Amino acid sequence: MIKPVLLWTDALVFLLVAVIVAFVLYARHREHLRTPWREVLRSRLAMASLVVLAAYVLTGLLDSVHFRKALPVKNGQQEIQYSGEVLSLFDLLMGPVRTQVEKSYSAPFAVRLYTREAVIGPDGVQRRIYPRLRYGGRHLADPDRERGPDIARRATLAAAETAAAALLILWLSSWRLARRHAETPRRMARQLLRGDLDLPWRTALATVSLLLLLLFMLYNLAGAYHVFGTDKVGQDVLYQTLKSIRTGLVIGTLTTLIMLPFAIALGMMAGYFRGWVDDIIQYLYTTLNSIPGVLLIAAAVLMMQVYIANHPELFETMTERADMRLLFLCLILGITSWTGLCRLLRGESLKLRELEYVQAATAFGVARATILIRHLLPNLMHLVLIAVVIDFSGLVLAEAVLSYVGVGVDPTTLSWGNMINRARLEMAREPMVWWSLLAAFVFMFGLVLSANLFSDAVRDAFDPRLRQRQ
Repeated sequence: MIKPVLLWTDALVFLLVAVIVAFVLYARHREHLRTPWREVLRSRLAMASLVVLAAYVLTGLLDSVHFRKALPVKNGQQEIQYSGEVLSLFDLLMGPVRTQVEKSYSAPFAVRLYTREAVIGPDGVQRRIYPRLRYGGRHLADPDRERGPDIARRATLAAAETAAAALLILWLSSWRLARRHAETPRRMARQLLRGDLDLPWRTALATVSLLLLLLFMLYNLAGAYHVFGTDKVGQDVLYQTLKSIRTGLVIGTLTTLIMLPFAIALGMMAGYFRGWVDDIIQYLYTTLNSIPGVLLIAAAVLMMQVYIANHPELFETMTERADMRLLFLCLILGITSWTGLCRLLRGESLKLRELEYVQAATAFGVARATILIRHLLPNLMHLVLIAVVIDFSGLVLAEAVLSYVGVGVDPTTLSWGNMINRARLEMAREPMVWWSLLAAFVFMFGLVLSANLFSDAVRDAFDPRLRQRQ
């Protein structure tokens, strides 16, 4: 039996997913909304970036479905007790990668520990050797000779599985597009491979194939080896890196969700009402900007830590405690990061309030709230959307920086910032442990680069000045 666990961040993440799905369904039947998004998807870089972002999001969603397993029932026990460890669907999919813990450091694809240990041999003589790992390469009788061919065999199998999956996806895509365009699947497959369609489906197929190759590589290799090595306590670095995806996505999305109401409401009010309303809002965000962001975040996080430490009865598990700190970090980041978008929307609202249709609505006695919602807000959404996709990558990097200086997420929460913080000491030891830093950097770079490329395409498609220039 299992007991579902709904964390605060889980609820907000799935609420955000529901909002996005509702917007997609709404935009499908509005041509003025479909047109700019169609322009976004016509970009090859945007299509490839969207596929990569979808892979990150899927991983984060799987890691947002939490539960606790029931403990074995003892004799005479009436009530079912549940484990204090909170797991997710992603943990179940990772299987032995999560549970296969070594003694200490091991390099990527290694079969022995990274440091020497004193071991007494069968002859009673003590020697300093590199002991075999408990799990990495344990299926090999002679690891020094068999490891290379075994890795090559598993990689070849992953390539064959990728080719079969790519052909299946190509057939399904061609069949689907053929029904839409009244063509034969074979002819549609040729057009897709030649890139003759209106959208870059060939780019999407190539990106999906590369992601499938990476997935099958990890599936075939991670169960037998530690692909990214292990850390000081022997935990798999690949598992830690993939678990950190959810933290980065939560920081980037929930902070935006918290920031938008402040920025949109105050920005429109300052630009439309002007006068004393504008003065108060300007004073508010000018004062907030004058406070160093890191100091403000550090003070807020320390206050939250004191509250959590003084009220341990509010949290059943350590995961819920760490999740509350993560949520509070998103809250304080959202409160401190709305000022830039608010200033931008204020300037645009000052211009929009002088246009003829707004003046006509005012002359006809339309309520001010109606003017803000029906006339100003739709003409500001392109700025909001551009700011959201551009700020996402900055917030992911902000989490890494804050965790590095010790005021970010809880130390028990797996995140790229915590991995980089721990790698600071590992890089200074001898021999140097470099794989934790490299793994965190590669996956964080992939997310940030994809978000930046996609945001560039969104900006080009939604900015009216760029559209007029084109």
